[in-house]
Amino acid sequence: MWQKLWMVCVLAGPACAGIAAAQDRLPRIQLAGVVPKNSAEQFELAFWESIKDSNQAGDYEAYLKAYPKGRFAALAQARIARLRVAQPQGPAAASATPKPKETPAPAHDTVPKPPPPAKVPAPVVTAPTPARAAAAGADIKDCAACPTLVSIPAGVFTMGNNTSDPSEKPAHAVTVGAPFAIGRYEVSVQEWNACAAAGACPKIAQRQGTGANAPMRDVSWDDAQQYVKWLATASGKPYRLPTEAEWELAARGGASTRFWWGEQMAQGKANCKDCGKPWADDAPANVGSFAANPYGLYDTSGSVWEWVADCWHNNYKGAPGDGRAWDEPDCRVRVIRGGSWREGASYMVASTRFKYDASVRHSQNGFRVARSLK
Repeated sequence: MWQKLWMVCVLAGPACAGIAAAQDRLPRIQLAGVVPKNSAEQFELAFWESIKDSNQAGDYEAYLKAYPKGRFAALAQARIARLRVAQPQGPAAASATPKPKETPAPAHDTVPKPPPPAKVPAPVVTAPTPARAAAAGADIKDCAACPTLVSIPAGVFTMGNNTSDPSEKPAHAVTVGAPFAIGRYEVSVQEWNACAAAGACPKIAQRQGTGANAPMRDVSWDDAQQYVKWLATASGKPYRLPTEAEWELAARGGASTRFWWGEQMAQGKANCKDCGKPWADDAPANVGSFAANPYGLYDTSGSVWEWVADCWHNNYKGAPGDGRAWDEPDCRVRVIRGGSWREGASYMVASTRFKYDASVRHSQNGFRVARSLK
């Protein structure tokens, strides 16, 4: 592999010279626990670990944007050069700031639209439901282009995990005092493209062969804000990103175990590495390809990391106990939840959390929407 990289460096010019010869001196990355320990170095290492085997130039461009002087900056530049030389005519789908396709959205898919995911029976309600709240599991569709929502009852739950990563501590009681609605699925490519076609969202090209029902990814927190603003205008409803507490309450599905299905990993429950079929290294499965949790939500474990409203804090000390977003003025580092298809089973734990720069796009990041039911 390094011989090929050396040839790419020769073709790419003197800026790349010497990179291939230095590969053996790079440290091996060993990440322990569910998510990396809470330090700037470990977060950079985790970022690199998630993209180090990628064949998408945009992943390395995203790394360079986040860490322009990072320990892997030279290697990232070399990877970009290699990919551009190897695929000079390839699609721009992987770019961190890709050029929009010329064809009108949402009709840019290169494969037939797959059938919508099968519905599941109404889930068992395990949390208390206020009298005026919709029953958990009821579909809500506010407009033709709006994502399908599921109503979540108010309730009390334990958020976080005292036996996992330090960022998940301390486990603490949270009272979500009002019902809310959250996306049954992650926002799909087709749903995003409806916003792009309306001129309210950027046209973000996806890799060739991506279907309409694939989870929308390579979106930043700022991009997601544009989408929910458009939904609010189109529907007349107060769409937003879920708060981190709302997200975890919904993702747990009324369970207090490590995973929503129990204490142990089970095959076929999540779209992640070594978690069972269908799985592919290069892209996540379509939304709804795996089992729904008891509240009827799909893909809260794996698929793509999901942006939430909250500003990143290193732990839960001082976190609000009422379910509201924990924000800060001018916050530029936001929380992502749930893991992605490229992580292993240990990342599928319901309390798993991580951080990302709000303006940076990454191929493993997507989102689902929420709104109040009042």
